[in-house]
Amino acid sequence: MPTETTRPTVLITGSSGFLGQAIARGLKERYAVIGFDVASPKKAQQNFETIEIDLTSDESVKEAVEAVRDRSGGRLASVIHLAAYYDTTGEDNPKYKAVNVDGTRRLLAGLKSLDTEQFIFSSTLLVHAPSPQKGVSIDEDSPLDPAWAYPQSKAETEAVIARERGSIKAVILRLAGVYDEDCRAAFIAQQIARIFERLPTAYLFSGDLEAGQPYLHKDDLVDAFVRAVDRRAELPDESVMLIGEEQTLSYGELQGTFGKLIHGEDWRTYVLPQGLAKAGAWIQAEVLDQDTDIKPWMIESADDHYEIDISRARALLGWEPRRSLVGTLPEMTRRLKKDPTDWYQRNKLEPFAVAATTPEIEQAGRRLREPLERGDEEVEAAIERHRLFTLWAPLANVALGLWLLASPMTLGLFDPVEVPPPPALGHELADASIRNARLGMSEIVSGLLVITFAFLGMYRRWSWAQWITSGIGVWIMFAPLVFWTTSAAAYALDTLVGMLIPVFAVMIPPTPGISRRALAADDDRPLGWSYSPSSFTQRMPIVALAFVGLFVSRYLAAYQMGHIDGLWDPIFGPGGAPTDNGSEAVVTSWVSKGFPIADAGLGAFAYALDILAGSIGDRRRWRTMPWMVLLFGLLIIPLGAVSVSFIIIQPPLIGALCTLCIIQAAVTVVLIPYSVDEVLAAVQYLWRAKRAGEPFWRTFWAGGPALSENQTPGLDLDRPAAEVIREFVTGGVNFPWTLVASVLLGVVLLATPLIFGSEPPLYHSDHVVGCLVIMIAVTAMAEVVRPLRFLNVALGAWVAASPFLLSGGGMVAIVSDMAIGLALILLSLPRGTRSEEHYGGWDRAII
Repeated sequence: MPTETTRPTVLITGSSGFLGQAIARGLKERYAVIGFDVASPKKAQQNFETIEIDLTSDESVKEAVEAVRDRSGGRLASVIHLAAYYDTTGEDNPKYKAVNVDGTRRLLAGLKSLDTEQFIFSSTLLVHAPSPQKGVSIDEDSPLDPAWAYPQSKAETEAVIARERGSIKAVILRLAGVYDEDCRAAFIAQQIARIFERLPTAYLFSGDLEAGQPYLHKDDLVDAFVRAVDRRAELPDESVMLIGEEQTLSYGELQGTFGKLIHGEDWRTYVLPQGLAKAGAWIQAEVLDQDTDIKPWMIESADDHYEIDISRARALLGWEPRRSLVGTLPEMTRRLKKDPTDWYQRNKLEPFAVAATTPEIEQAGRRLREPLERGDEEVEAAIERHRLFTLWAPLANVALGLWLLASPMTLGLFDPVEVPPPPALGHELADASIRNARLGMSEIVSGLLVITFAFLGMYRRWSWAQWITSGIGVWIMFAPLVFWTTSAAAYALDTLVGMLIPVFAVMIPPTPGISRRALAADDDRPLGWSYSPSSFTQRMPIVALAFVGLFVSRYLAAYQMGHIDGLWDPIFGPGGAPTDNGSEAVVTSWVSKGFPIADAGLGAFAYALDILAGSIGDRRRWRTMPWMVLLFGLLIIPLGAVSVSFIIIQPPLIGALCTLCIIQAAVTVVLIPYSVDEVLAAVQYLWRAKRAGEPFWRTFWAGGPALSENQTPGLDLDRPAAEVIREFVTGGVNFPWTLVASVLLGVVLLATPLIFGSEPPLYHSDHVVGCLVIMIAVTAMAEVVRPLRFLNVALGAWVAASPFLLSGGGMVAIVSDMAIGLALILLSLPRGTRSEEHYGGWDRAII
């Protein structure tokens, strides 16, 4: 074997890539290898040194060549030129000329200053026109007709080499698509992925199913390059060879094989006319603003068929393929099914798309049958440390219980009182003194119960008592509404105390009822998600907005219960009601009086529950407390629908509008997009945990273990302030201009009487639709429910038609409604730019 000093030197450009490293391994026994690449590999190569080079810079190429001179003594046996720019868009890019064509010209000019024997260029068989018909092979002398930017750049580079190689021998290897047992061939990988995920496009093809292209196994490619280097003295000064397998599998054959190997079924593929396929691809990309791996140029080339004759490679190199694509497909698909995320990662596909597929769930199930990250004893010890550190919290509840015992006397709840009936009362009530006395008795009983269960909950084995304490706190918040107390102080203090009791009962101490398996790992991202939907940066906007809603609702409730004399409303008049403004008219209307308690107070109570439910638990709560997350969603989403419904009915049924109610509804609607991702994550987790072998109901109530593997929790609040604030606003939500514009059109519909002079019933229609448009557009700003925007297509169609079906609009109103309706339809079609976040396989639903 030659020594290091006597071995000939081979230079490989693009040496850090998949093929560059494989060829280096094939040469390392008999050659000294030097690598060129735009950046050094992250992991140092043991077999060769990599020199950084920028092929678009004369200075960089000159410096790199001088570095090679120093290491090789100025002699190169061969240069294997793999470096090139490539993308699958099919569109021309300045980098094709700058890197592939001009970069090769610079490299050749630099190599002339060295004693370079051979230059091997990695080209593509796609520089050729397709085979004239099936069964007819092309060879190196067949016509050249590259169809798109990448092979065009390769053909131009071949011409540059022919003109400027000088005395350097040139070998052009026109390669078929390269694959190995992990696939690595981009178009085959995409085809497999479509079938594996059962995407709609997996069943469609826009060309001849009998057309296909040959492929080449990585090991056979390496063998061809090694043979070309070994025989450099024997080869002609200039030679061109086709390198690939002579067997060409058609697209239809690949479809059928993948269907059998992956799903065990006969795969049906339907042929679409190319015109229809192009229109569909254009609509996806330009109208719906969606990403797709099927580009228009691929549709145009779908009928291209290639078969090749490799006689010249046999004659000059003694080479022919020893592997075959058809023989490798079973192993290729076996590796996919064994570990889909790793397979997708290796093929530069999106691993999040398959992170929750059946093989990954089965892997998770096997992991869960083994010892978890932390054992029960370690988890128990951590809980005990937390409990001992927070023993002050139940004692704080004892103090609150003592306050409740004393508060009826302090607040005069047992004193006689005479006040007029509350403005929003719609049924008979007991006298004010009796109502206050009943609340006072409730306070005393509640205080005794809080003290009792707070003490009981301090005992480890009776931690369930903490939930009872928390439930009593919820009742304390609600009781002033039930008894229609006349004491504003009692109502305010009960709201505060009732909210604090759950905080001290189940938020600050260890939350009772969470299983030890759920706490055994810190993994905080759902399987296939790129972030935790339960992080505090995700939940704090919800809690902050809920506080705004609480304050507004409490203000309205104070008037409804007679605690204040009037409401502020700077915009709307009473609309004929015997009140001072629209807000007073609405909250004392027959609708509000139909509730047994003050409906604004009920809203305030719901907002308080939102605050508590949104604050409890850590960033793992989507799996440690699924029931709480689903309760949280039930509190927010229906509340939003109710709030909007209340705004909808105000003009047609009440005859007035309420500024404060609109603010309250707006807050509630904004809460929805910020909460739906966590609800989705909890639902996904329950389903996947059940598939992995975890009992459903136990997981629902007590949480469950992490399904992910080797996950490191991300940072939450311990980040720069600017980053945290940005996360507050954009966590799981983004703001496509189309949806923002839809919201603005909804606002315009609400104001059509002022802007366009609309009158009922057309105005009432515009008002109802405007409310719905705003709610749908705002909700669709959450990526996980982005398809909801299509509902606005139907609403837009109604707005456009309504002036012809309903009276109340002049010419201006008619034209305006038609324009707004058409605009809503057009704005609701594009998806908008996707964020970089992923949602565990739900991504495909974001259309």
